Amino acid sequence: MPIVEISDLIVRHDTATGARLPVRRDDVVSVLHAAGDWRGARIAASLPHHNGVLDESAVGRLLVRTHTELQRLNEELRIAEQLAEVLGPLLAAVVRDGERPRVVDVGCGIGYAIRWLAVTGILGDVELCGVDVNAALVAEANRLAVAEGLSCQFVHGDAFALPSAATVYISTGLLHHLHDGDLGAFFRAQADSGAQAYCHFDIAATRLAPLGAWMFHRARMREPLGRHDGVASARRAHTDHELLTAARSAPDLMPLLYRPLRHSNPFCASVRPILGIRPQYLPALRTALGKSARHLTTQSQPTRRPW
Repeated sequence: MPIVEISDLIVRHDTATGARLPVRRDDVVSVLHAAGDWRGARIAASLPHHNGVLDESAVGRLLVRTHTELQRLNEELRIAEQLAEVLGPLLAAVVRDGERPRVVDVGCGIGYAIRWLAVTGILGDVELCGVDVNAALVAEANRLAVAEGLSCQFVHGDAFALPSAATVYISTGLLHHLHDGDLGAFFRAQADSGAQAYCHFDIAATRLAPLGAWMFHRARMREPLGRHDGVASARRAHTDHELLTAARSAPDLMPLLYRPLRHSNPFCASVRPILGIRPQYLPALRTALGKSARHLTTQSQPTRRPW
């Protein structure tokens, strides 16, 4: 049976215009029932609605609360710091002297990664932008950035349809939402945009990841939707083979896995990145990483799912 996240079902957009579409509560419940997810169906059945159509404002507030709790998990697992450890060398490899690079976070949510990079200044003079299709999350990201006095921007829309392409595209916790042809299309869109590289962190598909996700979300998150989706996301995580196969459909950006052992904790649903870089910049990336370049690989681990 398919593994479904409630958050993927309760917000829909027109693929052509990006406009928000109404979502019927019973339709969400039916999908979860069909997936054998009775707990998820009960959570969805409790969501506010008007004449059977989910209340958009209430759903937006729920997702903001859930992402706020998720930010605390990211802080505890030091996701942004792990991102910066790889993103810094990646930028050093692809940026020419005198050029101001642009980092775009795809599916930024409430903008934690971009805001962390902005407040620390760890990347130097870099344009920082987050993009999400959910207007409520983008509004909260902009509110927080203003309140924190940060130099970054957040945009509602398609990250690959911006007036200016990214030098490097990033994401944290996005890839497991993409399946079938969508994952390959995601990598091809980055290559076609003219970006020089990408760096996408997501949950590592390990045997213990679902249990670790359950423990962390149970202990740290109050929202039932967040607890449910946190475990589902670990169960949906792509294997290395699946990621590399999809990324190789965009040959202009060479895909690489990065496995630093000091961040490997399969019991805590640890994250790991897949990188992509224009082939001519690969030697410069290895130089920028120094000894850590030994953690780069183009080979996947066994393809069998660990659960």
